[in-house]
Amino acid sequence: MSYLLVGVAGIVGAVLRYLIGFYSNHWWVYDFPMATYITNMLGCLILGWFTTFLPRIKSLHPHVVTALGTGLIGSFTTFSTFSVETVQLISNSLWGTAILYVLLSLWGGLFFSWLGYRAGLLNDIQKGE
Repeated sequence: MSYLLVGVAGIVGAVLRYLIGFYSNHWWVYDFPMATYITNMLGCLILGWFTTFLPRIKSLHPHVVTALGTGLIGSFTTFSTFSVETVQLISNSLWGTAILYVLLSLWGGLFFSWLGYRAGLLNDIQKGE
């Protein structure tokens, strides 16, 4: 059952990623790969929150928690696209943009993961735990 839930959630995550890429092409015309950046940062934030908050909801089956984290967010975010886009920027001699993309992705991903983690703990912090 877990495999099926992960697969269905994966389909949803992949479609959401596709839609962000599709619609961002209408308003973002610069070299910086904004669609992948937004997707990955949002995924880091949500996964940080999911892994901290969702397991504490006793009414959610562990298979659902796995499906949301691994399936939905795992297929929503994309390291491979990030890597290919970085190589393409370098191949096109856009070194500054490539370096900016790598650094923003690294530090932004860590920051948004931390922010999601802290948001997941917010209920505990408010209770004084």
